[in-house]
Amino acid sequence: MTNLSNTQIQQLNNYSVFTQPSGTILFTGNNVAHALPIIKLISSAPNDPIAASFFMRRVGMFISMQFYMMTMYDEIWDGPIEALQFFGTTEYGNKTISTFAPQEFFRDVNKKRDVDVQLIWEQQCSPIIDQLRSQCSISPLTLWENVFGYLIWHYYTFFENPALEDKARNDWKLLKDPAIWKVFASKQYLHFYLKDRNPADLLNTTVRTTCCFSKDVPGLQKCGFCPQVK
Repeated sequence: MTNLSNTQIQQLNNYSVFTQPSGTILFTGNNVAHALPIIKLISSAPNDPIAASFFMRRVGMFISMQFYMMTMYDEIWDGPIEALQFFGTTEYGNKTISTFAPQEFFRDVNKKRDVDVQLIWEQQCSPIIDQLRSQCSISPLTLWENVFGYLIWHYYTFFENPALEDKARNDWKLLKDPAIWKVFASKQYLHFYLKDRNPADLLNTTVRTTCCFSKDVPGLQKCGFCPQVK
């Protein structure tokens, strides 16, 4: 266990990840498959696929902050998936779902950083995607892309920071490592998403292949990466 600073906690909070819940716990990471009706109710999504995509965008903030914490502080959250909890809250006047990640499970990054990159993708992100897809018909690419968008901004800022650039570029390479992706996925989704481009090339572009349906959730707008340009 590592003790997070107030700055770290605030950075997590900015991405709706909390070390103390500010609402009632609704479900945990190991029973997302049974929580889709709750997600649909809270988001007011018109159907199950849109609700699933909405929720994966929320999970995407947690996953992106895992890699942010890894590169910035050499720390990650490494609790069992059932310890990853989700609670209802309100943001900007809209009902939504935030993540509760108990602080006791934060630890220093493994000396072999690829081990922790695989842990995050394989044991924390992929299982939630699988659970959502078990309950509705939605492309896995849509759900994976809901995670990747947050990473673009994080690593763009890291690459612009001389003190972090070398470490960030090494971590970025590991995030895309084919040897890691082949363990748990049929495709290298991040490689497909990036198409060998760097974060700086993708800011304010329609980098997504799929629509995340944010525009179809009451109170939300079309995301900045949407391929449905009008």
